[in-house]
Amino acid sequence: MKKITLLPILAVFAISLFFISCSNSSKNSSSPQTLNLGVMSSMDYLPLAVAQREGYFEKVGLDIKLHKFYSANDRDAAFQSENIDGCIIDYTGAILQKAGGIDLKLTSKCDAPFYIVASNKSNINTLSNLKDKQIAVSKNTVIDFITDMALNSVGLTDSDVKKVEINKIPVRFEMLRNNKIDATGLPNPFALMAQNAGDKILTSNDSLGFSITGIVFHKKAITDKSALITKMYEAYNMGVEYLKNHSAENVKDILSKELGFPEEIIKETQLPDYSPTQLPADKEIVSTIDWLKNKGLIKSDFDQSSLLDAQFIRK
Repeated sequence: MKKITLLPILAVFAISLFFISCSNSSKNSSSPQTLNLGVMSSMDYLPLAVAQREGYFEKVGLDIKLHKFYSANDRDAAFQSENIDGCIIDYTGAILQKAGGIDLKLTSKCDAPFYIVASNKSNINTLSNLKDKQIAVSKNTVIDFITDMALNSVGLTDSDVKKVEINKIPVRFEMLRNNKIDATGLPNPFALMAQNAGDKILTSNDSLGFSITGIVFHKKAITDKSALITKMYEAYNMGVEYLKNHSAENVKDILSKELGFPEEIIKETQLPDYSPTQLPADKEIVSTIDWLKNKGLIKSDFDQSSLLDAQFIRK
């Protein structure tokens, strides 16, 4: 009987495994990736909603999934657990997460007006009239920040008013309508609904000269999916261009179904002046960081430069 040597057989087996491994690796590297982005029912989401409706994502060759959240806590939990690659978030939330150890980058600003609105029965006609009045806020959030910025613009501070903590936007809206509070901060459509019912818009972040929300991504997502993020911003800018050339009537399906705008409000809505992809102005980030530091919510040595990533900005 011939003696069988295992060495050639093992060599052939090893070579086969090598080619199978290479084949699988090639398949994995060429398999399509999906970009997962968290959004909420707010006006800063509108360019992306338009891009989805108009087929701009497909046009640029992007597989993207927009995950809709109805709670900032749920959005933040999904982002922190890396179930989504990025999300639209206010600067206060982004900075707090960054300071808390989440390795994220703010890659662009968004356009979403927030308003300070006074009850029509409060005899408040200007920001200066807010002194000694009750203002409903969600403590240590973007609403609290906007309120303080509005007060500071007329020489007041939070000690000049009586802040009432009410976290949920619909509850703040109802309390304003029922004259249970004097004023509060509201996004659209709630601000427009309040105005339509007779309440007074005193100012907005746009009027005060700063943006408050942007898009963040995990640093890992930026490394692994930079091509996808670039395509997302291409489609985003196409959505912005569409909105610059159309009215609220042309996106009433999105405003109604996605953002909860009543029909009568849509007819009176002026769309924000959306801008192509760009970073926030330095003063917007600095003022947010300073506000958070003054409240003791982040350390005094927080590094602003660690927050921003400009590689996707439209040249």
